[in-house]
Amino acid sequence: MIEETVFQVVHLNEVTSGNCALLNEIAEQFDCEVVALSEGISLKGESRAIQSAIHVLSAMDTLIEKEEEPDLLAVRYMCLLEKESRLSDFMEDETPVLFTTPAGRTIRAKTLGQRLYVDAMAKNDVVICQGPAGSGKTFLGVAMAVLALRNRSCSRIILTRPAVEAGEKLGYLPGDIEEKVDPYMRPIYDALLELMGREQFERNLERGIIEVSPLAYMRGRNLDDSFILLDEAQNTTTEQMLMFLTRMGMNSRVCVCGDTTQIDLPFGHRNGLSDAMETLRDVPGIAMVSLKETDIVRNPLVQKIIMAYNARERSRDLNAK
Repeated sequence: MIEETVFQVVHLNEVTSGNCALLNEIAEQFDCEVVALSEGISLKGESRAIQSAIHVLSAMDTLIEKEEEPDLLAVRYMCLLEKESRLSDFMEDETPVLFTTPAGRTIRAKTLGQRLYVDAMAKNDVVICQGPAGSGKTFLGVAMAVLALRNRSCSRIILTRPAVEAGEKLGYLPGDIEEKVDPYMRPIYDALLELMGREQFERNLERGIIEVSPLAYMRGRNLDDSFILLDEAQNTTTEQMLMFLTRMGMNSRVCVCGDTTQIDLPFGHRNGLSDAMETLRDVPGIAMVSLKETDIVRNPLVQKIIMAYNARERSRDLNAK
C-alpha cells in the first residue's frame, strides 16, 4: 500500500536544501520518493520503506545536531545499517573525536566495525585486524599510533611492512634504508602527513621518533616503549609473523593489519596474518578484529567493486562443490 507523509526535521533542512544527492540516495536505497519541502521532508512509497527512510532521516538530523554533517558515504552506510536493523546500535554510542589534524579535519571512527577496531587498540597491547581495501585499517592504526605519541604513552612509532615485490632484497636498491622502502611505505607516509602535517612529520622522522623499517630488518631487535605497526601483514610468512610479534618489548603496543584477499606470496605459502588470527585468537591481551565491506570509507564505488568480486568468488566456491 502506497502512503505519503511529511517528516518534520529540526536541523536537516540546512543540509538537504542544497544537497539533493543525500535524499536521492535514501530514495534509491528504500525505493520511495523523498523530496525536501519548506515544511519538512515529503515521503511517498510503501509503508515499510517510508519508516526505514524516516529512521535514516532522523539519524541524519541527530548527527547534524551534534555538528557531524553527514556526507553521501555516511548516508549510504546508515541505510545499510537500517536494512540490517543495526542503525539504532550505531546511533546509541557517541563516536569520540580521536584528534584534529593540522588542517582542521576531525579524525573519528566512521562505522561500527571501525569503532570496534579503535576500542580494541585502546584496550589491548596487540591488535590484529583483517579487512578489505578502504576499510580504514591502516589509517586508523596510524592515527592511534600518533595519538599514543601525543599522549606520551609511547616514545616512538615504528612502521614496517613486507617488501614482497622486491623479495626483501633491498640492498640492491639505491639510497639509504628510508629511500629503499619508500615505495612500499607510501600509504603510511600519506596518513602521517595528513595526521601530523609535513613539518612535524619530517622533524620526527629526522629525530628517529618515527622509524621506518622493512620487515626483513626487524630480526634480532627488542622494541621498548613503542607503537609498532605492521601493514600488509597478509604478505608475511608464518615465520616472519612470529619473528615480528616477538620483537615487542616493555611498554609497547602492536597493531597488525592486512587484507587476506590481496596475498602476493608465492603459491603454497601460508600467510602470517591468517595463521596469527587462528593461532592467537584465545590469547589474553590480543584482540582480533575483522572489518567488512560495509566498513569501507573510500569512494562508494570501491565498496560495490569489492562486493561484486566477493560475490563472484562465493559463486565459484559453490560451483566447485
